[in-house]
Amino acid sequence: MSALISFLGGSAFRMIWGEVSSYFTRKQEHALEIERMKVQGDLEAAQHARNLESIRVQADLGVKTIQVQAEADLARTDAAAWADAVAAVGRSTGIKFLDIWNGSVRPLLATIAIAVVLFEIIKNGFALSEWDRELVSAILGIYVADRTLGKRGK
Repeated sequence: MSALISFLGGSAFRMIWGEVSSYFTRKQEHALEIERMKVQGDLEAAQHARNLESIRVQADLGVKTIQVQAEADLARTDAAAWADAVAAVGRSTGIKFLDIWNGSVRPLLATIAIAVVLFEIIKNGFALSEWDRELVSAILGIYVADRTLGKRGK
């Protein structure tokens, strides 16, 4: 009997205890592996969301860049069209009547505007209102700038 107890107490107990502890170790490792997989899944989902957001922002910026470029192109086109229209004002058409009429419209309108301003100044007793000052400044700006730029060919 003592041999049996010695056998069970020595080798068998160690074998049974080794199997039991190995079972609990594997169970603990399995639980840790499942937890690691859950955390890895959460991290990958967060990375995916960041990547999608980055792609969306880059796409929005690309669209905004295209919109800004289109607006700049429109502004350049408008400026070129305005410059062409201004340059065409002084050009001769070759039709005598139209050239005389085109040449007289601007001076006639300027003369009427100056007469209106003078009438307002005299009516108000040489006290210029804010509107009168703005109108006189605009008229002077048009004539001074127009003549100065015209002499330089612009």
